[in-house]
Amino acid sequence: MKYVRIRTPDRRVSYGILEDKTITLMEGSPFDKPFMLLDEHYNISEVKLLPPCEYTKAICIGLNYRDHAEEFGLPIPETPVVFMKPSTSAAAQDEDIIYPTMCHRLDYEAELAVVIGKRCKDVSEGDAHKYILGYTIANDVTARDLQPKNGQWTVAKSFDTFFPFGPYISDETDGSDLYITSRVNGETKQLSRTSNLIFSVPCLVSYLSHVMTLLPGDVISTGTPGGISGMQKGDVVEIEIEGLGILRNTIA
Repeated sequence: MKYVRIRTPDRRVSYGILEDKTITLMEGSPFDKPFMLLDEHYNISEVKLLPPCEYTKAICIGLNYRDHAEEFGLPIPETPVVFMKPSTSAAAQDEDIIYPTMCHRLDYEAELAVVIGKRCKDVSEGDAHKYILGYTIANDVTARDLQPKNGQWTVAKSFDTFFPFGPYISDETDGSDLYITSRVNGETKQLSRTSNLIFSVPCLVSYLSHVMTLLPGDVISTGTPGGISGMQKGDVVEIEIEGLGILRNTIA
């Protein structure tokens, strides 16, 4: 299924199932199992897509593609490089990314994101799949000139609108080997496959669950390939991942 979170024409916020261009609303959320579908349907053009879930934490992995580490002249990490983005950084499909006044270089980062489906603590890699609701697309927007090569990345990563993700969460896709690309104004910038991750999705879920309790709706953004560069106001950035659609935002 493809799960979406929307604002209806009468301004209700609801989860739903996307099939082709039709959204069927559900009672509750996809984290409630079993959930019930309602006899209420909308064309996707009639609603506002919201970030596809609400999270207590978005956990991001740095330097998880070898070519991305190499382009910064940094060593390949021996354990995952972990940082977080606050809930206030979430942004939806077609929502503007705001260019901060204190930033002089703003970068895109195309990433596969994992959405946790149920409470997850101290799980093995072999059991990690049992705790995943599905996958979506994320853009780990970064104020590059505010990011030191060594030390905390919180300031550079945490501005409002710096974590667009969506447009939907899919439980129909195996995240282990998917085509991933980014485009700015239609020009391809990044191109890779998720099979090139240094630390796989099961590895990350297990590792993080031994550090912190992962809750339903929490997001793990798995890192970006090489090929990043700056964006300017007015640019349109698109992240496409095989089976997960296209995440599109404009720099404002």
